[in-house]
Amino acid sequence: MPPTLNDVSESADGAPRSAAAAWARDLTVTYRQTRALDGLNISINTGRLTCVLGPNGAGKSTTFAVLAGLAQPTSGSAELLGRIPGSAGARDRLGVMLQEGGVSTGATGSAVVRHIAALREAPQTASHWIETLGIAAMGRTTFRRMSGGQKKRVALACALVGHPQMVLVDEPTAGLDPPGRRLVWEILTTLRDQGVTVVMNTHDLAEAERLADDIVIIEKGRCVLSSSLDAALATVDESVDFDAPLHLDVGSLEAALTFGSQVEERSPGQYRIVGDVSPQTLATVTAWCSQHGVTPRALRIGSARLEDLYWDMVNDASKDPR
Repeated sequence: MPPTLNDVSESADGAPRSAAAAWARDLTVTYRQTRALDGLNISINTGRLTCVLGPNGAGKSTTFAVLAGLAQPTSGSAELLGRIPGSAGARDRLGVMLQEGGVSTGATGSAVVRHIAALREAPQTASHWIETLGIAAMGRTTFRRMSGGQKKRVALACALVGHPQMVLVDEPTAGLDPPGRRLVWEILTTLRDQGVTVVMNTHDLAEAERLADDIVIIEKGRCVLSSSLDAALATVDESVDFDAPLHLDVGSLEAALTFGSQVEERSPGQYRIVGDVSPQTLATVTAWCSQHGVTPRALRIGSARLEDLYWDMVNDASKDPR
C-alpha cells in the first residue's frame, strides 16, 4: 500500500518526502469511455529495481505517464521523489524512456542525446551514454531512419543523461538483439547498485525474474500484486519440468510420486510436476521415463515460477466483475 501521512517527512527544501520513491493512491484515469486506471494503489521502493508486469491494455504505460507528469489523473493522488509528478522538482530528478515519441525524428542520435543533456544542465553526461550505448556508430543516420533497436538505444540514453535519481523505462529491451538486451540489463542493474531507483515495464517474464528486486502486476487498471520478487516466489510451489513426446499417459507417474503431486501436459510435449520437489522426485521421474522408453529433455527444476504466479494473478483479476 502507498505510504500514509505518517510516513511523510520534509526534505531540506521543505518539500514533502515519503519513504517510497513514488506512490499512487486510488488513482483513476479515464479516456472518453475507457477507464485506463481503476483505483490503482502502488508504492515503489527507493533504490530498487521494480518490474511492472501486466497484459496489453492493463494500464502500465498510463501509470508511467501519470508518474512522469505526462498525464493527469481523473481522480486520486500520486507522488514522485517527494514531489508532485510533472513539477520542476520531479522532472529534474527523473529520467523517462517511453515506448514511442519524445525524440526529434530529424536529428542524429548523438545530437539528440547532447541536446537533452544540455537541457538537463549536464552536457558532460552525454558523451558517456553515447559511447556506452553505441550511438556514435550510428553516424549521421537520423532518428526516423533508425532501426527499432537503434531507436531504443537513443531513447534510453536520453533518459539517463543528467544523473537522474529515478528512471522510468517502458519496454527498454523490446526489439533489441541479444547483445543489446544484455547491455541494457547491465546498465539498469548498475544504476540500481549505485542507488538509482529503476522502474521498468516489461512483457518478458524471464527478464523480470532475472532483474527485479520487486514486482508489480497490474490488470484492468488495478494493482493485483506488489511484492519483493523473493517473497512472491516463496508462495509458488516448486516444479519439475521436462520435454517429451506428445500426450503421454502420466497417470502412473503421478501415482508414483509423493501424495499430492500433480502432473500435467501444460502444452504439447511440455510436462510439469507440481508438489514436493526432492531428490526422490527426480529419481522417480527418471525411473518412470526409463520404464516407458521416454527420454526426458530439458529436465529442470522450478522453471518459469514467475510465469505461473503472473498468470494466476492475471486470471484471478480477469474474473473479477468489478
